[in-house]
Amino acid sequence: MAGVAFDSPRRTGRRRPRLVSEINVTPLVDVMLVLLVIFMVTSPMLVSGVNIDLPSTATAPATGQDEPLSVTIDRQGQIYIQESPTTLAELTPKLRAISHEKFDTRIFVRGDKNVDYGKIIHVMAAINQAGFMKVALVTEIDVGGRR
Repeated sequence: MAGVAFDSPRRTGRRRPRLVSEINVTPLVDVMLVLLVIFMVTSPMLVSGVNIDLPSTATAPATGQDEPLSVTIDRQGQIYIQESPTTLAELTPKLRAISHEKFDTRIFVRGDKNVDYGKIIHVMAAINQAGFMKVALVTEIDVGGRR
């Protein structure tokens, strides 16, 4: 906002108005601080989790340069690496041997829909504890909304 200042009288004895062209930044700083406080208060609320039912997916298959390893848990809870059966205790040493200690190897975990969810989580936790970070769950593609 521009203000008006008066020059000192000169030859004519009249004061001439002169514009002051300084910007008052106080309102700008006040507004920015209020916005900062609002975002600091609301951002933790946006991050918190919500309980949901997981839907079937209609996504395209994941693509990559390397051939992923497949870990499968069948209806009876038996664990397979590719097609060879294994146990939970043997899972991580076998994965390390197959991948030649390459921890960026993609691993797809496939679980039968009737298997206990906890069993799948135990398998994924064992894979993560072994150092593999690229672990993904494989789902069936939902075509046309059928289940």
